[in-house]
Amino acid sequence: MSVTSDLQIETTTRRWPEPRATLRLIKPVTWFPPMWAYLCGVVSSGVSPSGHWVLIILGVILAGPVVCGMSQAANDWCDRHVDAINEPDRPIPSGRIPGRWGLYIALAMTGLSLLLGYQLGPWGFGATILAVAAAWAYSAEPIRAKQSGFWGPGLCGLAYETLPWITGAAILSAGAPQADVIIIAVLYGIGAHGIMTLNDFKAVAGDRAMGLRSLPVTLGPARAARLACWIMAVPQAVVIGLLTYWGHPGYALGVMAMLAVQLGAMRVLLRDPEGKTPWYQGMGILFYISGMMIAATAIGG
Repeated sequence: MSVTSDLQIETTTRRWPEPRATLRLIKPVTWFPPMWAYLCGVVSSGVSPSGHWVLIILGVILAGPVVCGMSQAANDWCDRHVDAINEPDRPIPSGRIPGRWGLYIALAMTGLSLLLGYQLGPWGFGATILAVAAAWAYSAEPIRAKQSGFWGPGLCGLAYETLPWITGAAILSAGAPQADVIIIAVLYGIGAHGIMTLNDFKAVAGDRAMGLRSLPVTLGPARAARLACWIMAVPQAVVIGLLTYWGHPGYALGVMAMLAVQLGAMRVLLRDPEGKTPWYQGMGILFYISGMMIAATAIGG
């Protein structure tokens, strides 16, 4: 008997999605990183927001509730059998999002993403196409990048941090961002690989059962957590060096202070990776994103 037939997704006779389950499907808690990255791009552009508020607000909504929400719906649909093992109370395996409604919601939000992205001009529309493609490539066959502990978090980090950052800067600048903007955005996107690796800790059992080779599955929790910490820390150290080289020593000290707090939190994390990962995600990542805005302010000023 196949795994699919073993996992009975439909547990109710519900015909329509439950409203609260629909909200949970698109995971509002995940919207903040791309919204914040887009704002970092706006700040790093050096362009005054005066007269551009419509573009800024529309971009934030597009990056967070629409594109990120769509990616979460697509991921839950493609992961419904894995979630039936890891989190059977999630909207789709629990039956609160019945039938193919999870897929329909993801497709509808894909269309909405492209429609709103078109309103942001060529740079915004092009970035939206890339973001939508990345979301489906991460979750769906035949690519399903999340099967790899290397490519999956990497794609996710670049899509959540680098792409919206560059998009925000490009839209405000009405053209390609400066090289320093792109470099800093890429570095923080690379560092987000470590954040995404930590996110895989909650799904080890289902990932192992379904053949997903996340780093916690292939390396074990201790080694995966150690590698995630290095991946988060090294790009920030490079940012500190670059800001100093570019003549922003005060901002470099600010990013250094944010990194120092993270290093302290990482020591706690590494003592008990599985137990302390939720704690680190709630505390350590706050200082990561604070460093992002400090760096954005430096290069935008």
